[in-house]
Amino acid sequence: MSEYQQERKGFWHEPDGVMTTEAIALETWARTAHPILEEAAATYHGVVREAELAERLQAEGGIRTTRPYERWLPKVLQPLAHLHHRDGYPPLTALVVDGHGWVGERYDDVLRAIEELPITEAAARERHAAKARLACYQWAGSAPDDGGVPAEVLTSTRSRAPRSTTAAGTRAAATPRTPRAPREPKVVAPKRVAPTDRPVNVCPTCFMAIPATGICDNCD
Repeated sequence: MSEYQQERKGFWHEPDGVMTTEAIALETWARTAHPILEEAAATYHGVVREAELAERLQAEGGIRTTRPYERWLPKVLQPLAHLHHRDGYPPLTALVVDGHGWVGERYDDVLRAIEELPITEAAARERHAAKARLACYQWAGSAPDDGGVPAEVLTSTRSRAPRSTTAAGTRAAATPRTPRAPREPKVVAPKRVAPTDRPVNVCPTCFMAIPATGICDNCD
């Protein structure tokens, strides 16, 4: 982070540094995110990492913040998922993954947008998201002629240990292992949410953030 950014707080326009509201920033970033997601869908099995998306939204949207993207990016993607479902787009927000290539619990917002129940089992959630991404590639025309297949989903960050070999150079027989069932997500106590991190009110008509006045600027 540059010294210039450290002097700023909240949300501001670049390059003049004029302050703006969170609602305006989120709406701007949501509009900026759509073509970026379309760009990712144009590459078969393409995805966009959360950190990369957050930086592109700020650079291309012309509004920056010093807040960690984990605090505001879900507020951008949630209403966007509703808009995509309403307007007949595939679930493009499923293309956004974390550093491990997973959608995580954020994907529940996509499921709610398409009127499906959240998936509590982590591996099943990731497989569902992989199928949703395949629908995006097919829509964008990047999937092969046969329709393609969902990308393989790795549900563990642990790498496989190399197989041992005998002195003669042949591979030793591996002891069969009983497959482990995917671990259920741990239930943790809810954390206190700061006022600035609470979900932004969303307009039921256009799904954009509603300012503090309670009147949608888009629909007024």
